[in-house]
Amino acid sequence: MQMCWVVPDLQNAIDSWVSNAGVGPFFWFDGVDFTDGRHRGTPADFPKVQAAIAYAGEVQIELVCQDNDDPGVFRDLFPHGTFGLHHMALYCHDYEAERDSYIKAGAQLAFEGKLDGIRTSWVDTSPTLGFMVELLEPSPQRHVGFAAMRAAAAKWDGSDPVVTF
Repeated sequence: MQMCWVVPDLQNAIDSWVSNAGVGPFFWFDGVDFTDGRHRGTPADFPKVQAAIAYAGEVQIELVCQDNDDPGVFRDLFPHGTFGLHHMALYCHDYEAERDSYIKAGAQLAFEGKLDGIRTSWVDTSPTLGFMVELLEPSPQRHVGFAAMRAAAAKWDGSDPVVTF
């Protein structure tokens, strides 16, 4: 349901998606506040990032810019100064079963935490797929938020390409 790229400059990446692919509007987030975070089994804060999400049809496009060297799920794949496809996200039907099946198949749990009390994790499938997989626990809050973003994209007229929170 989502593809995410680590990018060097969030605004430039948004401008490129808007002008080249007609995707927008992008919802801009300064930081993501996870609680109960664990990075590779160790309690950890989520790295300080700027991120933006838009919809291209039914696919969510996420762009993330981390302009520091803080360890975390993004630096696991992309050292400072490198960029590319980081993960694909799946909206789970059974979060625990889906997470555990990746781990049983040999993927490492790179990060897990709660966003507004709802679990999210990244499993490191990069050795086999070349990118990570993000797993999203279903919730009414997520459903409503994602539906609002899809609706904004469906009626977007090309103006005001960035919505900030």
